Amino acid sequence: MTRHFDMLKKVQEKGGNMTTVVNVNGELEKAENTVQLWRLRRSDHGTEGMLFTNGFSCMALELPWRENINRYSCIPAGTYNCVKRFSPSRQKNTYWLKNVPNRNWILIHSGNWAGDTKKGFRSDVYGCILLGKTHAIWKSQRLVTNSRITVREFENHMRWEPFTLTIKESF
Repeated sequence: MTRHFDMLKKVQEKGGNMTTVVNVNGELEKAENTVQLWRLRRSDHGTEGMLFTNGFSCMALELPWRENINRYSCIPAGTYNCVKRFSPSRQKNTYWLKNVPNRNWILIHSGNWAGDTKKGFRSDVYGCILLGKTHAIWKSQRLVTNSRITVREFENHMRWEPFTLTIKESF
């Protein structure tokens, strides 16, 4: 996990901006409107990660990997276009990940839990990405904290502009 915080620090120290990203070798490269999500740990509690752009970073939580099973698994690592879209179920605008293989309505939104419900863990998602200030443990389950505030800060930081989200795994 320290390696990933070092990469974020490297981007910030080098004067990185929304167009600076860290490639798989830990080197800086340019890409327009790019956000990165580095998956750091996976368990039945969920898939913990760190999301960042220049000037903004937070923790992320997704469902555990379960072979991309709809409503039960996090989505595959990869690159996705994200756009603002009204969510009827949430009754508000959210960021929507377009063209996720075999999935619909994958959003970035608030929530705290993303555990394997078949193993008795709580979950606020069916495949979406939760954002929060920190990872924590409460009632014996890992979660993200201050999610509503963090999502609002992310949306404000991005100014609802479309972006490319790159999800990478580090385990």
